[in-house]
Amino acid sequence: MKTPATNPPPLPQALESPRPLPDAVSAILTEDSIKSRIHTIRGVQVMLDRDLAVLYGVDAKRINEQVKRNAERFPEDFMFRLTKEECLRSQIATLNEARGKHLKYMPHAFTESGVAMLSGVLRSSVAVDVNIRIMRAFVAMRRSLSSIAPVLARMADLERRQLEEQSARITDQSRNEERFDTIFKAMDGGDFPPQKVFFDGKHYDAFSFARKLVRKAEKTILLVDPYCDDTTLDILAQKRGSAAATIATTRKTATQCLTPAALAKFNKQNPPLAVQTTSAFHDRFLILDGADLYHFGASLKDLGRKYCAVTRMSPLFIPSILQRL
Repeated sequence: MKTPATNPPPLPQALESPRPLPDAVSAILTEDSIKSRIHTIRGVQVMLDRDLAVLYGVDAKRINEQVKRNAERFPEDFMFRLTKEECLRSQIATLNEARGKHLKYMPHAFTESGVAMLSGVLRSSVAVDVNIRIMRAFVAMRRSLSSIAPVLARMADLERRQLEEQSARITDQSRNEERFDTIFKAMDGGDFPPQKVFFDGKHYDAFSFARKLVRKAEKTILLVDPYCDDTTLDILAQKRGSAAATIATTRKTATQCLTPAALAKFNKQNPPLAVQTTSAFHDRFLILDGADLYHFGASLKDLGRKYCAVTRMSPLFIPSILQRL
């Protein structure tokens, strides 16, 4: 008995030969143009069916039909369909549901292996040439990413350390605020500790302390300090807007550091500030609202460089200081 002849399984159907590419389309087959169509989605580099269709010179629908006929050649690590959220998040597709305009079908994304497999499905000289160029673009992008990987790693490490330092600064600042509040309460209550306040190499703490003192004044601030510079102005800039500040210093300091130009710049943003000269003082004093008197063991610009003390004195000494200005 004759066995009936069986026909061999049909070969995978190929796309119809694409139309000859016009010059405008050929112009997009550059390495940079192809790279711009490579996206990173789900941690892998992929190309969308619509971008591949542009490069091949055919409709995306035709590519997807051909892929569907050869589904066994395109497992998930070769090709996958994007979700609506991925399209929106990656800004790959514009979905405007408010106007009823959105993609009916989410695009397919082809990995490098999937694009290579297309060369076996799209049997044409154009498809082969396009695939070669796409493969070269994938390789070039991998090389670029590998070359900047150490830089990205260093940037990530730097960002992590900056966040850690910022967190430490916030913690230190909170502790300083608590400590300063305790000191000010002791000052205001007349129970200021006999050792006063000392700083050694703690510039930030010392300047923070001085700025908080300045902010206590509501009407007037008088600073008697023979040695001032820009740091002194930075501290006084923290005063309340309604408080009028005056610096009493030596003629040399006023001429060299507290120039008319420096005062004009300060008063443009934090008025008013005046400077008067005196040679009667060696020590530094801060008088707030004509009622609170503080003695500094160092000029405000040098706070924290070496051990120094800040002492709250009796307001009975204020008239004596004002008489010598």
